This record gives sequence, C-alpha cells and structure tokens, in this order.
Amino acid sequence: MLTVSRRRLLAASFGPLLPNLLRSAPAIADDMMFPENFVWGASTSSYQIEGAVDLDGRGKSIWDVFSHSPGRVKGGDTGDVACDHYHRWPEDIELLARCGFTDYRFSTAWPRILPNGAGVVEPRGLDFYDRLVDGLAARAITPWLCLYHWDLPQALEDQGGWRNRDTAQKFADYAGTVAKRLGDRVKHWITFNEPNIHALFGYGTGENAPGVKGLPSMLAAMHNQNLAHGRAVQALRAERTDFRLGTVVSLQRARPTSGRDEDRRATERFEAMWNGACLDPQMLGRYAAPVADDFAPLIMDGDLATIHQRLDFIGMNDYAPMYVRSAPDSLFGAWFGELPPGTPVTAMGWPVDPGSLTEELIRVSARYNKPEIYITENGACYEDIVAGDGTVHDAERTAYIHDHLAAAQRAIAAGVNLRGYFVWSLLDNFEWAQGYSRRFGIVRVDFASLTRKPKASYQWLTEFIAQQKRR
Repeated sequence: MLTVSRRRLLAASFGPLLPNLLRSAPAIADDMMFPENFVWGASTSSYQIEGAVDLDGRGKSIWDVFSHSPGRVKGGDTGDVACDHYHRWPEDIELLARCGFTDYRFSTAWPRILPNGAGVVEPRGLDFYDRLVDGLAARAITPWLCLYHWDLPQALEDQGGWRNRDTAQKFADYAGTVAKRLGDRVKHWITFNEPNIHALFGYGTGENAPGVKGLPSMLAAMHNQNLAHGRAVQALRAERTDFRLGTVVSLQRARPTSGRDEDRRATERFEAMWNGACLDPQMLGRYAAPVADDFAPLIMDGDLATIHQRLDFIGMNDYAPMYVRSAPDSLFGAWFGELPPGTPVTAMGWPVDPGSLTEELIRVSARYNKPEIYITENGACYEDIVAGDGTVHDAERTAYIHDHLAAAQRAIAAGVNLRGYFVWSLLDNFEWAQGYSRRFGIVRVDFASLTRKPKASYQWLTEFIAQQKRR
C-alpha cells in the first residue's frame, strides 16, 4: 500500500492522473525481495531521445542520413526532434527521481562531441552532458555513461565506418575526450551498447543504419567494434583509476525450433554469433569454435590481447528468447524460426518468456566465471491505450516487468551475481527503423506536444522500488 507521504508526493507531482494510475497498477509482490544496495535504474540512448540534431555544432550521424533516406524508417520518421531531451532534460531527471530510480544509463552522441568523428572537439556538446551529469547529481542519481549507442558520425562512415580498422582508434580517442571532461563525476562507463546487434542489422542485413549488407561487412564491423572496446578500456583506465568499466551486449536465450540435428547445429552457430562474438573475445580472449574461422582472417597480431581487457561488470540487455532454425541461404546459415504455438508476444512480435531470462543469466554467469552482471535493458512494447484523461493503463507492460523481475530474483537465488536492473525505457522514443510506431516507455510522450505522462507501469515501479528500499 502507498504511505500517506508518498501518496501526497505523487498527488503533487501528477495531480488528477493519480487515481487512474493507482487503479490500473497491480498489487506489489510482498515476497519479492532484492539484495540491499541493488541498483534500480532506467535506460535511454542519445539519438532516440535527444533531438536537436542541427544545434550547437553537432555533426551528422549515420542515423540522421539513414532516417532521411526514403523508405528506410516506418512512416518517414526521423530523430530530428525525438523527445527533445536536449532541451527538456531537467523534466526527465525529475521523472527519474520521482520514480525512485537510483541510477540512470544514457549515451553520449559521438557526433555532438566530435562532429567529424575525430579532430576538433565541439565544446558545446560536452557542455550539454556536463549539465546533464550535474543535474543527475543534484537529485542523487548515479550516471552510467555509454559511449556508443549506434550513432556513428557520418564522416567516419564515409571512410568505411566500422568496416575500417582505423575507426577503433578514433573511438578510443573519443572515449578519452569524454573522460577528461566528465570523469571527475562519472564513475560507471560502458563502451558499447549491443555491438552485436549494431553489426548484424546495420552492416549485415542493412535494416538499420548505415544500411550495409553482407556477411563480410558484418564480421568486420563486429571485430572492429571489439577492438575499439579494448582500446577504449585502455584509454579510460589511462585517464583515471577509479572508473568502473563494462560492456553491454544483447543476450537472448537461443533454442532450436526442432530436435533435428541441423537446427541444433544452427542454434549453436547462432548463439556463438549473437551472444558470443562480442563477449567471448572480451571476456575469454577468443572467438567461440562455431564462428572462429569466420573471424580468423580479420585478426591481426595483438588484437585478441587488446580486446581482452579486465572488466568490472557485464551489462545484459534481454527481452525474449530466440527460436532458431537452419537457414542455409541466410546471412550466416542460421536464422529466426517459428515460435511454439500459443506463445504470447509483444507488439514487436517478440515472445514473452520470463524463464528465458533466468536461464540466460545462469548461462552467462557460468560461462564467464560469475561476473558482476547488471540487466541494462529489459522492457516491452505494447499497443498502449490512452484513456480520455490521458492516462495509459499498460497492464501488459507492468506484468512483463513484474514477471522478469521475478525471473531475475530466481537467478540471484541460483547464485548469479546480479547487481541491478535498468528498465527500457524511461520514455517512449524513436524506435529505430520502426520510427514512432512502437512504444517501450514507462512514460508516454506525445510526439506532437512533447508532453510526458507517466503510465501505470511507472506508478507500479515507483511503489515497487520504494518497497525494496524500505526493507
């Protein structure tokens, strides 16, 4: 139940929305208890929320060019304005604070800081993140800074982008530039968000920016991002010794669609490419056997040693299991298969199976010798129904979050060193090639007026986090 003081705080914050939010929120699970000092956070990314793409010297990113290319993004949507977080960040920090989040994971936009990807630094770009970090500190929210969430400067893509090994050193230089400015206040640093997905869909299938297709370009992009990760970790550690450094990878439990040998082998290859092609070299210093021959021609002397840097944590983004089939004509011989009949799905068509999160956490813990793990993205897209008063009764999203938190708790009970949970996402935002047609936020954004309205899932999390803190 809500305490009187918390009810008054919520009423002051959300006024007439409160009664409907409370009615739609399910009961808080009294038996769900997380460890003391467990991190409760929310995640966003620069291109998906910032907007202001032509302000204060920002250069073009690959997503600026891609989204303005006809037919690339649903509805012709772009991130030109997005959530206008560039101007509305104080309001968004207040939303974080009111929900009780202790930590916030965001990304810096490389082209906002180095418009050409290298060379001249744009001080106004760093000034923006300076203000953001100071605003978080004022509300006692710990910043987790991700250096790259898919928005490569277009100037570097014109030179080959992640297919070009030189981009790895430019990324390390960029990391050092940001650390020099913000490292006195930011202690949690993430090199990449989901380099596996960026390489697969940006440089393999061409569905995301920069729209390149083919297995050779995908492999090169993945290996060069791995190399960039290692060099950036070295640059960050050279800047300060008090940083906590990690990586974020999309990790999804892989299951064959049948008991056939070809589907089982395809699943092993798919898992090695999706789940392992970044984490294995970063954590173990090698590529897994099912894909080692693919990457061998790209590896130069010293690469694996550079990639294999000591990390303080793994960030795991998890949404759904993957059902895999043999597909000889696909990009690398294995691809997504049919879901089991009756499987519930989100509006993205992704299967809902909280147990797969428990399984994947246990697998990752065992494979990498019980590392410190944070769930850095988890959430769901549903077709939100907006009531007449503007509230969103997103019971499906709330249930999804509840059930995945329960799955995370089961992994902790099994011995996984899980230290935190970041919901994706704080805000509805620009959802890449889906544009604004898909919503993951616990806060609804009206993209015409840019007003923010907390959904029922936000209210549920507010009380759930408060309950955890009281214990």
